[in-house]
Amino acid sequence: MNTTANHFRIEVAGENALIIYFGEKTDPRVSAQVQQAVTILETELSGKLIDMVPSYASLLVIYNQLATDHLAVRSCIRKVLGQLEDCDSSEGNLVILPAYYSTESGPDLEALAQRADLSIEEVIKIHSEMEYRVYAIGFAPGFAYLGEVDERIAAPRLSTPRTKVPRGAIAIADRQTAVYPAVSPGGWNLIGLCPTRMFDPKATPTMPVQVGDRIRFNPISQAEFFAQGGELGEIR
Repeated sequence: MNTTANHFRIEVAGENALIIYFGEKTDPRVSAQVQQAVTILETELSGKLIDMVPSYASLLVIYNQLATDHLAVRSCIRKVLGQLEDCDSSEGNLVILPAYYSTESGPDLEALAQRADLSIEEVIKIHSEMEYRVYAIGFAPGFAYLGEVDERIAAPRLSTPRTKVPRGAIAIADRQTAVYPAVSPGGWNLIGLCPTRMFDPKATPTMPVQVGDRIRFNPISQAEFFAQGGELGEIR
């Protein structure tokens, strides 16, 4: 029997928007349900949608008021939520991101290893052997929040954020990890660099990952990093 509709919540989020809450905490199965709802609603509300914004455990649905109305969209959402059964947390595309881990490319790698009472090699092994899910994309275009990091290498944000983090920086904050898509300030722990562009407005698609995807990092050498177009960048 399908009981999924019992724990979903739909609320008004604007004059032409509704937000669906799928749960109260970050969870791979919840994330998979969010992505499944996106796929079905794209079909069910075809031509009536302006945008959908998936996040950790919610989905914002923005609709065209000239093509539909609040009651019709809510009714459609309820019908779709009733179809979300047996959602598999292993769903989603698997994306492999190259990672140049080193104290040169990751200035916080050594300190993180010492705090965890691990060697640098052990930190790299733990980080690269985990499979992460894209829970949300925010902060900046292409900034994908990935979870969850193994608790052995989880690390709090820096007490003083940096004013300049290079594009491609692989970082950890608490039990999340991410790749900075562009040069920006940031307070996450930097452990390496990724040569893959996480956001390119001239590319199709503009981002190599989307919410619901599964991510793994593949360690590469410095030479491979440069061969794939990577740049060390300035850190301040």
